[in-house]
Amino acid sequence: MTVAPGKKIYFLSDFHLGAPDAASSLIREKLIVSFLDTIKHSANEIFLVGDMFDFWYEYDKVVPKGYTRLLGKLAEISDSGTPLHFFVGNHDMWVKDYFQQELGMRVYHEPEVFDYNGKRFYIGHGDGLGPGDHGYKALKKVFRNPVCKFLFGFLHPSLGISLANYFSRKSRAKTGTSEDHFLGEENEWLLIYSKEMLAKEHYDYFVFGHRHLPIDYKLNNNSRYVNLGDWIRNFTYAVFDGNELRLEKWEE
Repeated sequence: MTVAPGKKIYFLSDFHLGAPDAASSLIREKLIVSFLDTIKHSANEIFLVGDMFDFWYEYDKVVPKGYTRLLGKLAEISDSGTPLHFFVGNHDMWVKDYFQQELGMRVYHEPEVFDYNGKRFYIGHGDGLGPGDHGYKALKKVFRNPVCKFLFGFLHPSLGISLANYFSRKSRAKTGTSEDHFLGEENEWLLIYSKEMLAKEHYDYFVFGHRHLPIDYKLNNNSRYVNLGDWIRNFTYAVFDGNELRLEKWEE
């Protein structure tokens, strides 16, 4: 695949819309929509690398209330012919077919490899990868189990969404301050995972979300690990111009 002349590929993650409350989320949503407006004409493709929402579950006839500004803007961009990619995160893993049907967005549940202009990209949200965090990895298997998802659907949306929002808040509180600083090469689990994958096969860029800390780390002379940060505190994203991937910060 190639990037058209004058076009760019954008990578964003971890909006966590809905958190910590409706008022704060709305401010953040408007900011994200404003950013999307500035890139919609230059975008060759847009990758949304997980946790767009602090919680998302699709019932047969019901989706979570709100987020109309973001969903409308994504629909506009998709309708213009710009491909949209969404990688399911740990906070919005219970997507079904709403994004595909309403937004024409391609949805991925596992990391995927893309080739652009001779550069290999390994892209995923990042949850459950690398060493450690065995408790979450076990829980992730439960959450992704089709039977568990089906049974959750029997809960009334008011109860189900309220319950899920409660556990999302608990998850963020448990993270503490580990998102605030670089943990070092020996402790950054996604960096370790990237090195393990790189030992098996060459990739020019490993692009992840989940960590909430913007990181651009040189793995060797030809490969880099890039974490996209978030749109809660950092407002960072990555952009590929056809030659080089850069991590940038947006200020309205």
